[in-house]
Amino acid sequence: MSSPNYSSSSIPPWFFLAGIPGLEDFHVWISIPFCWMYVVALLGNLMLVATIASEPALHQPMYFFLSLLAASDVVLSSTTIPRAMGIFWFGAGVISSGACLTQVFFIHFNSAVESAILMTMAFDRYVAICNPLRHTAILTRVVIGRIGVVSVLRGFFAVVILVFLLLRLPYCGHNIIPHTYCEHMGVARLACGDITPNVVYGLTAALSTLGVDSVLIAISYSLILRTVFRLPSKDARHKALDTCGSHLCVILMFYTPAFFSFLTHRFGHNIPRHVHILLANLYVTVPPMLNPIIYGVKTKQIREAARRLLLQGVGVFLSPKTGAPPLTNGA
Repeated sequence: MSSPNYSSSSIPPWFFLAGIPGLEDFHVWISIPFCWMYVVALLGNLMLVATIASEPALHQPMYFFLSLLAASDVVLSSTTIPRAMGIFWFGAGVISSGACLTQVFFIHFNSAVESAILMTMAFDRYVAICNPLRHTAILTRVVIGRIGVVSVLRGFFAVVILVFLLLRLPYCGHNIIPHTYCEHMGVARLACGDITPNVVYGLTAALSTLGVDSVLIAISYSLILRTVFRLPSKDARHKALDTCGSHLCVILMFYTPAFFSFLTHRFGHNIPRHVHILLANLYVTVPPMLNPIIYGVKTKQIREAARRLLLQGVGVFLSPKTGAPPLTNGA
């Protein structure tokens, strides 16, 4: 593919996403499970947000954070999967530099925000189990609002610097990205200049967001488990562990592929490129797909509220329209 003429010191006007190099013949088959997972993720998370918003009994800190997590999952998967489907189905890999940098921003921004939400949910579980009498006093609406603002601002300022670091690099005509979406190191590696600042800052940003959050989550759950196993009642221990079980599953699903993708980008030079790209796509589809399923199955309040919402929707759809005059013979 020929490259356009532009200054070697500027970012290319467009990039070409090559999909999964080495597996081009299987793109259509690969697209089937990813498309299915995206549809499930989209419907499941939108249903989760609608359920929490429509049910007053779910207007509590834990469910508020869960709705934020679901909204973030919708943005993350919608930022990446539709573009990947265009590549798999139509070979539509051309993406403008502005759209590519926007994709870089939202992918990493959503990852930082989701990490902050999971850390906050762990703190919420810690307060609810270890200090239940002060739960509502500690996690007031004002505190929750401040946590949300800080999480968004932290993610924004951490990630926007990544975009500026990409803009400062010379690319010398290189514009083919062997991936299904634009992410920071994938774009930086196209540069013909020194990308050490990108590598160092990318590592620093990841450790200061996902790294710090994962440590705080581990500390929270260590304190939770210590408190749970000191409870005198076996039923109380089982209930507390069951309450935390779904959150722990979501945490593992998020951090395991996130750290794997992050580390292989920098140190996993022996891992085949198509394996890394497939896992990177699983990272943006599997957690968003499974999060609403896990919480829907494990949380009785959400199951019942979702069932009521579905029944109401079906009832509205099937009920006869009012206001129309009745049909009479000879009319």
